[in-house]
Amino acid sequence: MATRAVMALVAILRDVRTINIDAGGMTLNRTKTLGLWWLVLALSMPLLAQANIHDGADSAQRSTFEHASEEVRSTVNWIIDSGDNLGMPFMIVDKRKAVVFMFDAHGQLHGEASALLGLAVGDDSAPGIGELALANIPPDDRTTPAGRFVASLGRNLKGGEILWVDYETAISLHPVVAGTPRERRQERLESLQVDEKRITYGCINVPKTFYETVISPAFRHSNGVVYVLPETRSNHAVFASYYEVK
Repeated sequence: MATRAVMALVAILRDVRTINIDAGGMTLNRTKTLGLWWLVLALSMPLLAQANIHDGADSAQRSTFEHASEEVRSTVNWIIDSGDNLGMPFMIVDKRKAVVFMFDAHGQLHGEASALLGLAVGDDSAPGIGELALANIPPDDRTTPAGRFVASLGRNLKGGEILWVDYETAISLHPVVAGTPRERRQERLESLQVDEKRITYGCINVPKTFYETVISPAFRHSNGVVYVLPETRSNHAVFASYYEVK
């Protein structure tokens, strides 16, 4: 919008330049013409600055986001084009790359981070899994389910803040936990090997700093939408209204 306003002012400047100077006073005199020039220029400067800020932000987002997978970029385009997030902040969990992306309600990228995910590959939760104790969940059922979830902040049994992704299946996103020494969760989170990121019972673990500075503030005053991308099926099979944006 700022760019369109600047273009309109430039058009005015072009029109001003074509005004004939008539000594008889029938048209604008030189003093009035110069005054109008300065007025238009003064009005243009804030809009030009705003346009540059937006262009810089868009450029920064493109440079930060261009390494994301094609599935992530396509999903973001669909969300923004369709308004599927319903004016709420949204998150995309790329299970294949083990990365989490956080966006504001307008689709601006606020941050990304590595994530630990469910041990088992799969896009569904086993029936009744939310009622089981962690120790009773078989390894093959420790999946992070794919889908669209309306998420909100909550508390775990110890009183710590978490982001409830799917309460029914007990799937949440939270800062990485210590786990057992053999799990090496913090070390896995920092690893460049995607296979190393599959260790949890289904929950999504992210770096503590990322959770506290990006995730928690984003959901503090609003629910949000978490899109967990599938790893065994297509987006069309998981998101009913999904379409490719041309």
